[in-house]
Amino acid sequence: MSKFPSLLSQFRSFYFKNGVSSETKFDNLEDAIEYFAVFGGMGWNVNMTQELDEIIQDKVLKNYRYIHGDITKITQSNKLYHALLSAIATGDRREHSAFKKAQVGRHDGEEAIDFLVDHDLLDKDKSQAKPLDTKEEVSQKLLFTLPFMRFWFAAISPYYKSIKEGNFTEFFKAWQNLKPEFSHFIYERLVLELVKKSFEKSDPIQKIGSYWDADNALDILAKTKSGKIIAGTWKFSKSKAKKSELTKLKATCEKIDLPADIYLIFSKNGFSNELKSEKGESLKLYTFKHLSTLMQDLSPSDIIEHTNKMY
Repeated sequence: MSKFPSLLSQFRSFYFKNGVSSETKFDNLEDAIEYFAVFGGMGWNVNMTQELDEIIQDKVLKNYRYIHGDITKITQSNKLYHALLSAIATGDRREHSAFKKAQVGRHDGEEAIDFLVDHDLLDKDKSQAKPLDTKEEVSQKLLFTLPFMRFWFAAISPYYKSIKEGNFTEFFKAWQNLKPEFSHFIYERLVLELVKKSFEKSDPIQKIGSYWDADNALDILAKTKSGKIIAGTWKFSKSKAKKSELTKLKATCEKIDLPADIYLIFSKNGFSNELKSEKGESLKLYTFKHLSTLMQDLSPSDIIEHTNKMY
C-alpha cells in the first residue's frame, strides 16, 4: 500500500489550500479538478485564477531540470521505468498494454512494475470480480499515487529533449490533445468516493472499484454490507446521459452474469427526462453537483504537510 494519502485526501488538501483558504478565494470545483489533475499531490501553491498553461510553464517547464533531478532520484534514470510510466500515463492502465506500448517483455516488465510500486510511484488496481471464464487471465491495472507524476510522465517526460533546451512548442502541441480528457481519471476516482459516501449511512460499501475482463468492463462495481451488488457507469461528455446508458449497463451485467441489485449512473452534465423517470431504489443518478458533498467540512486539518521542494 502506498505511503501517500488517498486521492480524496490529496484533493481536499489541494482544494482547501488553493481555494477556500487562499487569498484568491477560488471556489470552482470543476476548474479545481482540472488543476489538481496536473499539480495534485505536490503541495505547491497554485493560483487557480491564472491560466493553467501559464502555471505549467512557470512552475514545471521552466523548472524542468530541477524537477527531473528530483524524480530521477526515485527512478534511477532508468529508461525502462520511464517508458513504462509514460505508457501507463497515456494508455488504458492495463499492465499488459503498458508492456506492449513500452516494448518490454513480461518478465522485465513485471520486475520494473514491482520496483515502481515498492518506491511508491504506482499502486496496483485489480478487477473487482473474477471473469465468467475463470481460466481467463485478467491483467491488473496501475494507478499513479500522485496526480502530478501522471502528468509528468504523460506530458513532460516524452518531450524532455526540447523542454530541456527551453523549447516548449512540442510540449504544448501534445498537451492540447491530452488536455480535454486528462482530468477524467480524477473524476473517476472521485466518483468512486462519492458512491462510498452516499451509501455510508444506509448500507456502507465494503468493496468498490471497477470490473474488466478481455471483452467487458464496468466502470463501477461495488458490494454493500448487506450484500447488495451495485453496478455503475460514468459519462463525462457535454451531452446528457440517455436511457440507452442504462440499457448498455444492464446488457454488460447480463454478459458477465452479474445479478446487480442497484444500477448507478454518474453523468457530469445531467440526464434526459426519460432516464430521470426511471430513478428509484434500483437506479441511482448522480451529477457533477453531487461531487461537492466530498468537499464538506473542509478545515485546516485537511492540509497535508509536504516535505518535497516547492516550485
